[in-house]
This record gives sequence, C-alpha cells and structure tokens, in this order.
Amino acid sequence: MSVKQVQVTFDCAEPVRVGRFWCEVLGYVPPPAPEGFASWDEVSSEQGSWFACSDPSGVGPRLYFQRVPEGKVVKNRVHLDVRVGTGLVGEERLAALEAECARLIPLGAVRGQLLLADGENESCLNMQDVEGNEFCLD
Repeated sequence: MSVKQVQVTFDCAEPVRVGRFWCEVLGYVPPPAPEGFASWDEVSSEQGSWFACSDPSGVGPRLYFQRVPEGKVVKNRVHLDVRVGTGLVGEERLAALEAECARLIPLGAVRGQLLLADGENESCLNMQDVEGNEFCLD
C-alpha cells in the first residue's frame, strides 16, 4: 500500500486565526461546509477548536489546525519552507525573499534572521507565524 496524501497538522491556541494566516500565505482555501449547512460553525459543536484548508489546485498538502491547551515553548521540530525563491540566486533571490516578507508582515508574521548564501546553501529568511511557529522563506 502506498501513501497518496499528506496532511500537516499544527497544534495551536487559535486554530481559525492561524489557519486563516496560512490561507493568505499559501493561497489555500477552507473546504465548503457540508450540504445543508451555511458554515462549519453550524456543523461543529466545538466552534473554533479546529480549522482546515487545502491547496485549491490539489497539489499541496492539506493543513489542519487543532486547539491544544499547552502553549509553544521550544523551536519547531518540523517547519514549512515557503518556496518563493526557487531557481533564483544572489540579489534576485534576496529581492524575492524580501518582497514576500513585506507581504507577510502585515498579516501578522514576524521577521527572523536572514541567512545568506554560503556556497553550499542559497539564502533563506527565517520567520514566525501569528503564534510564533517558525517557517522559512526559501
């Protein structure tokens, strides 16, 4: 048996807020409510305890956000790389990273350290989402 799909799950305090942030970052969309319901809030008795979204093209993994009681205390062991500089090098890559950073900061992202190309790896920019989860602009 082979795996056909992957879902990335985020533990968070505010699933809807974090999920909507990632929808904006990636161009993802939440699924439509089931037939007969105007919204997911009508379906779930635990309003705001989870949020899901997916790539409208069907290529990227589904993202699922679930409320957990504990807060984030250490660096993520897994993080997303937002691939905005693929195929670009040097100043052109840096410009793409900076432009995407400028787009994400008004959404609530926090800029981290810019790691410059070192001969082995290309430049990337560390960032955090609205709850402090690390991700990279790559």
